[in-house]
Amino acid sequence: MRNYMKILALMLLVSFNLIGQSQFTAEEILQKVDENMSSNSTITESKMVIHGRRNTREVVSKGYAEGNEKAFTEYLAPDREKGTKMLKLEDKLWIYNPSTDRTIQLSGHMLRQSVMGSDLSYEDLMEDRKLTEIYDAQITGEEVMDNRKCWVLELNATVEDASYQKRKTWVDQERFVPLKEELYAKSGQLLKQITMKNIEKIDGRWYPKNVNYKDVLKEGEGTDFIVLDIQFNPEIPEYIFNKASLKR
Repeated sequence: MRNYMKILALMLLVSFNLIGQSQFTAEEILQKVDENMSSNSTITESKMVIHGRRNTREVVSKGYAEGNEKAFTEYLAPDREKGTKMLKLEDKLWIYNPSTDRTIQLSGHMLRQSVMGSDLSYEDLMEDRKLTEIYDAQITGEEVMDNRKCWVLELNATVEDASYQKRKTWVDQERFVPLKEELYAKSGQLLKQITMKNIEKIDGRWYPKNVNYKDVLKEGEGTDFIVLDIQFNPEIPEYIFNKASLKR
């Protein structure tokens, strides 16, 4: 009987350990996140709700993206921003301002500036590479967030030009979509927090339609990026990604 109890206890211990282990590796989890969050091309209608210290304002835009090297955005509202356009080609970014009829190019440290007073930088908007292309991952634990079991992953950059050298991300174990992220500088300082909500299944993938970006170095409630409509893998005319489109 004593030997039987020892064997039973050992079996329970092994079972407990197996339950606590993920059936996926960190790389496999990150790959599945990329499958949800990335696509060959997108057309997105969105609204930024910028929560300032004194007031809240909304900016509506329509954006086109193809891979990681081409992106074009036109701002539709409010009137003061209407007609402003941005074009990204590889690592270059141009902004057209209709009030001055001028096009300027941003580069270097200027890309870290805030986009229209929001908690997003131009660098944030330009970074659209798959996570598996720029980070190594490891599973550091499990937590429950919004009543959903999540893996906690630590991501460390494998390329020098990553916008954030380290990320901590909470990935929904069922839907393989991040519910929360923390973005860190190379020094280890926390720079931004991201919270994903309103997760919907669109074209066979889980995707967050409301993302809150919070620059922890600023006051306020952050900036909500709300997806009004999104198309995955549409055909986009080549003329969209041309500097002539900025003034068209």
